[in-house]
Amino acid sequence: MRATNVVGGGVVGLACGLALARAGNAVTLLEPDATRAAASWGNAGHIATEQVAPLASPAAVRSAPGRLFARGGALDLPLAGIANWLPFALRLVGRSTPSRYAAGSAALGSLLREAMPAWERLASSIDAPDLLAQDGHLVAWETPETARAGRAAWAAADTGTARFRDADAADLAAIGALTGTPVAGAIRFSGSGQVRDLTALALALERAFLRAGGRIVREPARLRILDGVALVPGQPAEQVVVAAGIGSRALMEATGHKAPMVAERGYHIRAAADHWPADLPPLVFEDRSMIVTRYADCVQAASFVELNAPHAPPDPRKWERLEAHVRALGLPISGPFKRWMGARPTLPDYLPAIGRSRRARNLLYAFGHQHLGLTLAPITAELVAALAAKEAPAVDLAPFDLDRF
Repeated sequence: MRATNVVGGGVVGLACGLALARAGNAVTLLEPDATRAAASWGNAGHIATEQVAPLASPAAVRSAPGRLFARGGALDLPLAGIANWLPFALRLVGRSTPSRYAAGSAALGSLLREAMPAWERLASSIDAPDLLAQDGHLVAWETPETARAGRAAWAAADTGTARFRDADAADLAAIGALTGTPVAGAIRFSGSGQVRDLTALALALERAFLRAGGRIVREPARLRILDGVALVPGQPAEQVVVAAGIGSRALMEATGHKAPMVAERGYHIRAAADHWPADLPPLVFEDRSMIVTRYADCVQAASFVELNAPHAPPDPRKWERLEAHVRALGLPISGPFKRWMGARPTLPDYLPAIGRSRRARNLLYAFGHQHLGLTLAPITAELVAALAAKEAPAVDLAPFDLDRF
């Protein structure tokens, strides 16, 4: 039984710890935060198999000025955070050439093809199959012009294993029952999905991990390399896995690796789900870059891509704009709202880092999943377990090697 430290208790870290424990490793998971404040537990709950195109793309670079928060969009580059986002933005532009974008799409697609089957295996194995909904999701537009443009953009996009059709009468009626005015157009995706309750998912993963012999230690971890071996001081182990989300940058750079991540901060508001249908899948209002998700006992509206330092103070204007969107659409969501902000860990090419260190033979890593941490957690865990066992992974991991930076 190999002693293994997994640093990070978000959805990727927990899934990796569980897979490694079930493979016969003696796993200690180090996660200081017991409040579940990380991005893993505040996201939209959407299993986004359709998001094959990385945001490091020529189109995203061209459209960035029009998407700025100051112009009503979802992208914010706060002046106070320029030291964090400017180096990242320059790298992103360099990674957004047509050839690199095509290679990134192919790499991300290889992971997303395996995402839903891996989710089915994980949900079943933790005795929580009902947490996984595979009812797709809806995308709606408010004007005929944006509906035509939006549908055409999705028709031209690579959506991987996901497919879409025009929303039928029942879909439009369900959306119309929630909005103050009818939407101008909508599509419904199949092949995507949702986690019905993120808190229940966290509890189920932790229970399964503990049942598999894992141990959770609520303390921060440091990392260093000595004679080609990665060490977590105070927690001796033969193997170390870094899966600490945005915190992975400091851990890896302390060992001499380059991990040029930025905190891509998202915001949400939550309220009681008294008047939101329990059977409605996630609903995207694309004109507002907002996704609304029903969980077990609440409904959540989420948006924004704010590039900043992880622990910079939150920007209340973003919560206020979300509340304004809810009012403008006439949605049956009323306060008091619970406000949340979390930092997605994002690398400049919008690909995760999954692999084995060349600086320390016993160091594995899995972080930088940007908007797709929830989506890719189960397949990432299976790939990490294969690496730990020195087996051939089911997906070519060369594009995700951290040394690409």
